Amino acid sequence: MTWKQAFTSSIGKKIVMAITGLSLILFLIVHVTVNACMWAVIFVPNDDGEVFNKAAHFLGQTLVPRVLEIGLFLFIIIHIIQGFVLEAQNRSKRGTPYAINYGNRGSKWYSRSMGLLGTLIFLFLILHIYDFWIPSRFGGLANIHELEAITYPDNPNQPYHNLYREMIVVFQNPFIVVLYVLGCISLAYHLAHGFQSSFRTLGVSNKRYAAMLTWIGYAFAIIVSLMFAMMPVSVYFHWIS
Repeated sequence: MTWKQAFTSSIGKKIVMAITGLSLILFLIVHVTVNACMWAVIFVPNDDGEVFNKAAHFLGQTLVPRVLEIGLFLFIIIHIIQGFVLEAQNRSKRGTPYAINYGNRGSKWYSRSMGLLGTLIFLFLILHIYDFWIPSRFGGLANIHELEAITYPDNPNQPYHNLYREMIVVFQNPFIVVLYVLGCISLAYHLAHGFQSSFRTLGVSNKRYAAMLTWIGYAFAIIVSLMFAMMPVSVYFHWIS
């Protein structure tokens, strides 16, 4: 398969979607692991977000993660574009409705709604970038806090963006919390189908492995999305502060 066929043929588009999708799944694992550091304030005395800020700083300032970040944005763009193209093609092929509507007996509703779910996640991603990535990269934190960067006793010469405190401020808004939770619900359904679908596209067709990947995909979708959703909920209800 040539590069042109990878982006123009139906099979090529699906393979690109699978590869970029699995890459984004790997990113979600890293991202949710770093974000889980916010709960260190519960277990580490006088933490006040130090563990979370240091983990976020590592991803934001270390060379390798910064290079990978460029690839991540590229994969997100490709995944979105190919997703919309495939959705448009599928809709054109479904121009004539079936005589019998099998509903969920034929396929789950979320597998038939990947375009809608992907759009909702894309809108959520824009909000998330606006709330955290842009202030961190372009100094917007100074507009919200008196102190843009903080230092810790073990490394007083190294400033860290206080993203933990930024998160506490942002998630005081109930409207934003609701939007984040809805985005995480959309992500859960998107992953529930996309996880196992990506492996199937890449040739994992053995029934035993396919069933195992389906259940792993369900577990992954629930755990990751729930962890992401619990972050704004934990802040809003003052379970952490």
